[in-house]
Order: sequence, then C-alpha cells, then structure tokens
Amino acid sequence: MITTRFAPSPTGKLHLGHAYAAKVAYDLANKEESRFLVRFEDIDHTRVRPEYYDEILKDLEWLGLSWDGEPWRQKDRLKHYEKALEQLKELSVVYPCYCTRREVEEELTHLAQAPQGPEGPLYPGTCRGLKNAPRDRDPAWRLDSKKAASLIGPLSFQDKIHGDIKIVPELLGDVILARKDIGTSYHLAVVVDDAAQEITHVTRGEDLLPSTHVHRILQSLLGLPEPKYLHHELVTDQSGERLAKRNDAQAIASLRKRGISAEEVKKMFSTASCSPN
Repeated sequence: MITTRFAPSPTGKLHLGHAYAAKVAYDLANKEESRFLVRFEDIDHTRVRPEYYDEILKDLEWLGLSWDGEPWRQKDRLKHYEKALEQLKELSVVYPCYCTRREVEEELTHLAQAPQGPEGPLYPGTCRGLKNAPRDRDPAWRLDSKKAASLIGPLSFQDKIHGDIKIVPELLGDVILARKDIGTSYHLAVVVDDAAQEITHVTRGEDLLPSTHVHRILQSLLGLPEPKYLHHELVTDQSGERLAKRNDAQAIASLRKRGISAEEVKKMFSTASCSPN
C-alpha cells in the first residue's frame, strides 16, 4: 500500500507551489488501498496563524484533493520528538549548542575558510566538544555529523526523479535538531512523523533534496524505516522565481475569488516535467 502526505505550514495561504506539491502526493496515492494524508508542520508557534489551518483544508477540498483521516498537528506531538532526541543523546551523536545566531555569524567572518553547504555557510562547530557550558543560557541541540557518520556507515536513498543518491553526512553540517524555544526542529519532527504515519513515499520540492541527507542519517540512527522519495521541480513565476507565500496573487484563495476554476488551476502546472505518473 502506498501512503503519501502533504505537510504544509499554517503560516500563510496556500499558493500554486503548495497546490502542485499536494497534487503530486495525491496522484501518487490515488490508487486502491492507498492513503493520502495531511500533516500540519506547525512547530514554529511564532509564525503560525490559527486561521490558516481551515483555509488550507478548504483550498485542498476545492481542488478535489481529498485526504484520509484527521490531519495531524505537530504541535500535539512534541513528546514524541523529545523521546527521539533522548535516543540520539544516548548514542552521543548530538551536542548542546549555546551560540546565538549573531555569534555564529561573527565566528564565520573570522574563519579563513568557512565551511560551505548548498544553502550557504555551515555552522563551524563552535560548541562541539565544549567543556564549560554557559550557565545563563538554554542550549539548542545539534547533530554531530562526524560521529553520526562513523556509526551508520555508507547510506543512500532512491529518488524517482534523481535516481540513486549517496548520503554526504557533512553536506548540511551539524544541523539543529532541537531549538531552544520549541525543543525540536523540522528535521527531527518530519522523520519521526513519517515513520509514525507509515509514509511509504515522501514527495516534496527539490529544494529539500539536501535535507534528505540528514533525514536518512536520522532514520538510520533511530532505527526507522526508509521511505521512497520523489523530489519534484518547483513552481515558479514568469521571471523564474520560486513562488512565496507573500505573493498573494498566486494564492489559491485569490485565484478562486478571481473566478478561476479548480481545473484551470491544475492546468497551470499540468505540463511540469516532474509528474510522478
């Protein structure tokens, strides 16, 4: 049985890019004995807006993308992420980090060769091996990518579009797995929830392809199943720029108000080369 999921963040309106991502997941699961689930990635409580939960579901219904079961909310599952973090602590593959964002930026400016990743400079490992922890700060928790690599050995994952990809543990460096304010992160929460919901196929934009390196490492460390992957192209505007939530003109609700039908919306991205069929 195929199980996919669409996991929006209720921090803004659903736009064309989100709709395309939802349709890719829906189409892949649109078979007998398959499931299409909705999960709200709402751990960042500072940016979440309550009204967007219902608005996102309303847009999905209007597009004809029906889902199975009750949508999950990650904010209700924090204890599960805490448990996973404790497992990682027992393996000694995470360490506390007391750095502020400004301190990290200052440290990077002083390095002759700052570590670089696909999205820019990486955390330089300032708190890795730190012996005298500040008493006036609560820590975030970072993955020790080198220690993790030594435990798991070579890994890879299969992507329906990009083929066989070998894991590069240091690609994103020592990423944060638990923020100071919420006790978890996107990386940890998504891995735990994909396993809990028995997701067999993870579909998402190709901008998240680097994150899958981290997710496969966490799956291996936590003894969780490996899903199959499909990282599709992103929907862009006429200038080639990726659509953003601040672009209200491309919001599904705005298109609906302008009298554009659901079928017309689907045709806007029906010719994309990343169709899963």
